[in-house]
Amino acid sequence: MSLTRRSLLGVTFGGALGALFAGPATAAPAARGYGPLVLDPAGLLDLPAGFTYRVLSRAGDPLRSGEGTVPANCDGMAAFAAGGAPGRVRLVRNHENRTYATLRVPPVDGLTYDPAALGGCTLLELDPAGQVTAERVALAGTAVNCAGGRTPWNTWLSCEETEDRTGTSGYTKDHGYVFEVDPADPHRSGAVPLTAMGRFAHEAVAVDPYRGVVYETEDAFVEPFGLFYRFLPERPLGGLGSLRAGGALEAMRVPGVANLAVVDEPGAEFPVEWVPVPDPSAAVTPVRLQDFGRGGITHAQKLEGCYWGDFGVHFVSSYARGSEGSPADHHGQVWFHDPLRDRIRLDVVFGPAADVQLPGDSPDNICLAPDGGLMVCEDGGGAQYVFGVALDGEVYPMARNADDIGRPGAPEWGEFAGVTFSPDRRTMYVNAYQPGTTFAVTGPWR
Repeated sequence: MSLTRRSLLGVTFGGALGALFAGPATAAPAARGYGPLVLDPAGLLDLPAGFTYRVLSRAGDPLRSGEGTVPANCDGMAAFAAGGAPGRVRLVRNHENRTYATLRVPPVDGLTYDPAALGGCTLLELDPAGQVTAERVALAGTAVNCAGGRTPWNTWLSCEETEDRTGTSGYTKDHGYVFEVDPADPHRSGAVPLTAMGRFAHEAVAVDPYRGVVYETEDAFVEPFGLFYRFLPERPLGGLGSLRAGGALEAMRVPGVANLAVVDEPGAEFPVEWVPVPDPSAAVTPVRLQDFGRGGITHAQKLEGCYWGDFGVHFVSSYARGSEGSPADHHGQVWFHDPLRDRIRLDVVFGPAADVQLPGDSPDNICLAPDGGLMVCEDGGGAQYVFGVALDGEVYPMARNADDIGRPGAPEWGEFAGVTFSPDRRTMYVNAYQPGTTFAVTGPWR
């Protein structure tokens, strides 16, 4: 996907497109995306006409495994074919629990890294009709499990968005790592940190399915801002457990660009260099503060979603704010890295001064939509949306939490997170971060 300024001109949320987000107005113009959102009588999730949702899981309900209750703070997620009958799916779901979480991931023997940490992953199994048949712990004793990414060998890489060390907040081990989870049998993967991939505030990862390189984003919202990394495994594409064999961690440098926020022209391209990380373990100094030699390194505020597609890796800077130290402001960027040419390209800029505007701000989790465009979770203030960006630059609403309408009894949702599609592309799964709820959305996907 390549979105240029020409293809995005005129896309705003005033006028016609604004009507799509305004609710069930019958005077909406010709269809954009899937049409206007229709108010949900149950007050949970507003969707376009013809789409329906099913609540798969809620925080606080009992886990079907009997291991405890469904944890809170549902975040990154991926869907895997489960085998057996066609249509069976396994969902691996992160829980971004910090030390004060009230609904922890229950510790389970063989799946717990640090008993003092409250985060981790849970696993849902769905039958061909989309009904939940099993729900259990897949990883425990980790901290602030935010996003992650799937591997070409069908495992999930769960990312800790923290740099806390042993002794901090009562932790008994260092945190800030990536963990591999096997959806078919979590006990095969266990709870082993992939230390060579670095210790920093991980957000998301994407794996090159041809070369095995793992790309990583760092979510740092205060100075010094985060970096974009690549990990070169010793055993690329080696299957479950191969990333434990180690490798080299490098950070991206864009010569002459100290911070990606200063780029505001969609279509702008830059060559990149990859600089070895002096100390991936951050034993003394956080990685983004380390000495990368002459030329320094390239930073960006709030590096978030990251996924492989179009023979390269897409990654998101959720926002940049001059009031917080950024050299420029934006309400979200989507970048594309072409590994064959070793170049990055700015595909989309969101915000009032840009060609593409959102009802709020801060794009976060991101994935490919069935039409080949993007499906993006918003993480901002007020009403929260899942929105799509089609290949022609059209921005359209896909889902909205219901609490912005002022309906009595509607929950006070947090952000959307973990948007992903079933292997057959017929179902979209997405989480409401708080109160933790996992939805399955079906309808006339194109």
